[in-house]
Amino acid sequence: MSDALLMGVDVGTTGAKAAIFDQRGRLLGLGRSEYGVRRVRPGWAEQDPENWWRAVCASVREALAAVPEGPARVGGVAVSSQAPTMLPLDGGGRPVRPALIWMDRRADGEASLLADALGWSEVERITGNRPDPFYVAPKLLWFRTHEPREFANTATFVQANGYVNWRLTGVHSMDEVHASLLQLRDRRTGEWSSELCEACGVTPEAFPPVRPCHEALGEVTVEAAEATGLRRGTPVMVGTVDGAAAAMEAGAVEPGVAAEMTGTSTVLLIPNRDRIVEPALIAMPHAVPGVDLLLGATAASGANLVWFRDQFGAVELEAAQKLGLDVFDLLTLEASDVPPGSGGVVFLPYMAGERAPIWHTNARGAFFGLSLGTSRGALIRAILEGTAFALRHNVEVAESAGVKVREVRSVGGGTRSALWNQIKADVLGVPVLLPEASVGAPFGDAVLAGMGLGLYPDPEETLRDLVCLRARYEPNLDHRALYDGLYSVFRNVYEHVREDFDVLARVEASNREEGAT
Repeated sequence: MSDALLMGVDVGTTGAKAAIFDQRGRLLGLGRSEYGVRRVRPGWAEQDPENWWRAVCASVREALAAVPEGPARVGGVAVSSQAPTMLPLDGGGRPVRPALIWMDRRADGEASLLADALGWSEVERITGNRPDPFYVAPKLLWFRTHEPREFANTATFVQANGYVNWRLTGVHSMDEVHASLLQLRDRRTGEWSSELCEACGVTPEAFPPVRPCHEALGEVTVEAAEATGLRRGTPVMVGTVDGAAAAMEAGAVEPGVAAEMTGTSTVLLIPNRDRIVEPALIAMPHAVPGVDLLLGATAASGANLVWFRDQFGAVELEAAQKLGLDVFDLLTLEASDVPPGSGGVVFLPYMAGERAPIWHTNARGAFFGLSLGTSRGALIRAILEGTAFALRHNVEVAESAGVKVREVRSVGGGTRSALWNQIKADVLGVPVLLPEASVGAPFGDAVLAGMGLGLYPDPEETLRDLVCLRARYEPNLDHRALYDGLYSVFRNVYEHVREDFDVLARVEASNREEGAT
């Protein structure tokens, strides 16, 4: 095993990514493959698990092709994924229905039913988290109520990485981090909550045994080897949530050093060793044993730029190609010509509702302060600043709970924009640092694979050794004063229109029902 390579695979919201590293954390091969989200109705979000598997196979093959004798040299694999997900499988391991992913908000009413049945504070006491359709428990209740036949045909429920693990090894899996996001387990004891399970109509036997993230799960089967190009018998570890794996890439283990992962959404991950919970945030274990995380998870950040590109950026595609730039790079270049503050335009980034810290399904995006002089660049910059304001809101809530942030390490696709990195530093008032390896969760997955193989007996020491920082963005104090004022406007605008978002949702629902008849 002295020269074994390590593979990390991540099943994200919009695509899969596979990466191969040596034991010093150096990236040797990378593969990517995209898929979409099926939005059946506003607030609903589903995915076909077969698309996950196809994308994993394609990305793994691409990564292996970049490494001479790759299949023979990969010593272990770990898979992370978006979370949490409700995916029911029948007795043969086939999906009973498409997966309800984390951004699916259809179970808002069921979350309220659970809170009413057990008591809001009791759900928080048991799980460390607030009742919300983000978690799996309300989705299970929705599934049982609205699709009873499919519910009755379900043999087990897995997470996205659990499905990929099943296809790789033929063994069902559930890691400790994903398990904490089911909202069915007692955070203090690590045991299943009989009250919550009963309320959702399930038993603990409906889920695979909960195991440590780095534990060996099984080996790549003959069928999986043919599909992925991996060597038959390659060890596969249990894996983890993408956020926990990304925190490992950032080396975010020590209190005060937070990780921020921006892709489709943004997740702020703040380590602590005191098992601190805050109902406005998400509490879950770290993939590194002995450490806990508080998460400030927003619903849309990069997705807001995708929306702008799709609706207003088509004309830029040809221009970007001529300049050898990605469309996103061209958009942020346009925003860089606009001074801080976006000409007085403030953007609410709640285009997909919002998770932490406001937890408002009906919240929506809004540009505030538009004038006839507002430019396209100002709108783009306002999107970048608005997502940074949402990040600051989560930092403030975490610090009020006793978890301090002295620096933020950013990973994920959002780090490609130097402008966005600087905006985050200015808005937060703390340095933003970029790790050398910037492929996201697969780096942490590879470390888990190494842990499972016995190569990294002390994961914290390993991360201190492997994680190198390549860039540092210091806050601009002149910009900070401006952003303090705009942040106050950002918070106030939402508070002023919060109830109007709910009225708007009722009007839209009524209009949809009338249209259906």
